[in-house]
Amino acid sequence: MRTRNHLISVAAAEFDRNGYDGTSLSRLSRSADISIGAVTFHFSAKGELASAVENAGRSATRRVVEGVTARGGPALDTLSALVLALGRLVETDVAVRAAARLTQERAGAGPEWCCCWLPEVRELLERAAAQGQLDPEVDPRPVAVLTAHLVGGVVARARRGRGGRTGEAAGELGELWWLVRRSIAATAVERPAQRPAQEPAEGPTETEMPK
Repeated sequence: MRTRNHLISVAAAEFDRNGYDGTSLSRLSRSADISIGAVTFHFSAKGELASAVENAGRSATRRVVEGVTARGGPALDTLSALVLALGRLVETDVAVRAAARLTQERAGAGPEWCCCWLPEVRELLERAAAQGQLDPEVDPRPVAVLTAHLVGGVVARARRGRGGRTGEAAGELGELWWLVRRSIAATAVERPAQRPAQEPAEGPTETEMPK
């Protein structure tokens, strides 16, 4: 089990960096310092290993989504907490970034990574509208699309910014989301005293791979 988890962890980093087509089992064998025979004992094909990484990323994402939405409270506040938690997760968990990339690039992959959280975003926006928390002229549907683009941008930003200042990409998302929320809310929104992206991450880090 330790070897399997190690392979998934190494594969997540390789897929995140090089994509599905740019990663081979022989490359993974060298990166993991494990023989190719040991690699194929656990995963007979690259696609199987990619599926394991996708599942790890989805599981980490669902834990964050369920943890945030279980807290309750006003829908718009919950939505803000979810968006910022996703930003922190994307920046700190390489399996999540790899899942986001693999489910777009790999033929035969499962549902795209955004399917793990976008339905909750849509639901929260609809609930916020029903509760009178959104400006009456705001249509929740394009706001959900905009939110998907913002979170997707953090995935790309975090991948390009490896080695940069921790929290930078998530912090940028916090600033952008504050602008979005201010423009859609029915009442004035105060700027947070501290950027929310500096809070501890909700999900596992790159060294805390799901078992």
